[in-house]
Amino acid sequence: MKASISIEDKKDFVRWLLSQHQMKIRESMWILNYIAGHDQIMKYVHFVDNAEGCPRGLVLTSHGVDDEPFRFFKGNIVTSDPEKAFHDIRLNWDEEIYIQLHFPGVVTSPQYALVREDSPFQELLITDSDKQIAAQFLDSAVAHFSKEKLLVEIDAALDNYDEERFQELMEQFKQYS
Repeated sequence: MKASISIEDKKDFVRWLLSQHQMKIRESMWILNYIAGHDQIMKYVHFVDNAEGCPRGLVLTSHGVDDEPFRFFKGNIVTSDPEKAFHDIRLNWDEEIYIQLHFPGVVTSPQYALVREDSPFQELLITDSDKQIAAQFLDSAVAHFSKEKLLVEIDAALDNYDEERFQELMEQFKQYS
């Protein structure tokens, strides 16, 4: 898990974002400027890849990306009205807010990577293929570790001139070949 992201890093990112990308609606820019201007709010801001499922989320889109320009949700309420979002952010400044951004190059942006966090509300989807690969990896790692441990025990049996133990361990070792 990534260490806590400083307020200054978040503010620098917002400044960079606004200088490099024009939001589809100007109210998005106003909200970001407002948030960046208030450290006590910025402390509760989290930039995530997917804000859906979060208790309070904001989705903002810049020009150059084919997505809806603005969405705010809190609990089961969803709105595309920036004034309602701004009002909620201003009044509930001490509540966590998860911001999802859509701008060209978001996936490869080092500036975004610096402030990006994993959403604690996002389910981790593991496919059957992923599970199979993980199981194969674990089986391989356990076999490798067991073989290495057996080789150490064989060396110890040789060092102790324990022929009986050596023969016993060699029978086990043949199973790995």
